[in-house]
Amino acid sequence: MAAYLIADVLVKDDKWIPEYAKHVHLIAEKHGGRYLSRSANVDVLEGKPLGNTLIALIQFPDKNAAIAFANDPEYAPYSKARQDGTESRFQLIDDTDVAGTIPYLSK
Repeated sequence: MAAYLIADVLVKDDKWIPEYAKHVHLIAEKHGGRYLSRSANVDVLEGKPLGNTLIALIQFPDKNAAIAFANDPEYAPYSKARQDGTESRFQLIDDTDVAGTIPYLSK
């Protein structure tokens, strides 16, 4: 079952971005991850803005692959640099439908 890592990031110091952007997508790919978006074009259509600077959405084959990416020792220095230069939140969701009414999603 596919899993999606959603990264909400508020950049406070952008020194980490060039190296992170250059290398981290390759580490995600090593775990079967594929960036669906890594964008600073965030338009709030409803509700109070979260104050994030960018959002990344990465698809993984399953939850274990996403967790393996997040815990990969090769990722650790990039994760630390991001954490030091941002307020960020990583969330992991699967491809299920909690209501069970969308036929192309798992229940």
